[in-house]
Amino acid sequence: MDAQNHVQLTVIKENDNQNRNQIPEEESDYFQRAQWLRAATLGATDGLVTTASLMMGVGAVKKDVDAMILIGFAALFAGACSMAIGEFVSVYSQLDIELAQIKRETKTRGQNHEQQEQEDKKEGLPNPFLAAVASAVAFSLGGIIPILAAGFISNHKVRMGVVVAAVSLALFVFGGVGAVLGKSPAVRSCARVLIGGWMAMGITFGLTKLIGSAGMEM
Repeated sequence: MDAQNHVQLTVIKENDNQNRNQIPEEESDYFQRAQWLRAATLGATDGLVTTASLMMGVGAVKKDVDAMILIGFAALFAGACSMAIGEFVSVYSQLDIELAQIKRETKTRGQNHEQQEQEDKKEGLPNPFLAAVASAVAFSLGGIIPILAAGFISNHKVRMGVVVAAVSLALFVFGGVGAVLGKSPAVRSCARVLIGGWMAMGITFGLTKLIGSAGMEM
């Protein structure tokens, strides 16, 4: 899921760059903010589903709350680092490409307004460090939700149910935010996100339960 999210974030930024010179300045600023918020929503959804799925997998074979919390934090830390590193490399590559493009355009147009044009274009270039931090923070904000939901409940079955409920509510909210930013039907967007999250948690739970049962029998 991290790899898919990196591709989605890259596509978002490429679309942003292609449309940057085709829309008024005020609309361009709004467009860029909306794209960053949409990317943050994707990262938070990724963190939510990844962390919750791993916690459900552990919960399928262990009733210990400490084990679930521990795997939850491990998933959060690993996922946030993976998101940050992947986003940094991706955006840095994009930055290199855009800087090279600016140099080519400068040589083609001549040296008359070279300095001013370069400064104007560089203002809109992506920041790899900011993108990395934003991705890690977004993933962490999503990942902390199932951890908090499970952390204060001792009964195993109740804990699992509360995690599913909390994650479902968060997925519904993220789906709604994505629908508003993408100007798509809210019901359809929320349904896609919810079904995807349920499938991830259900598959992880089922396969881990199966493997755990087979291992115990051996």
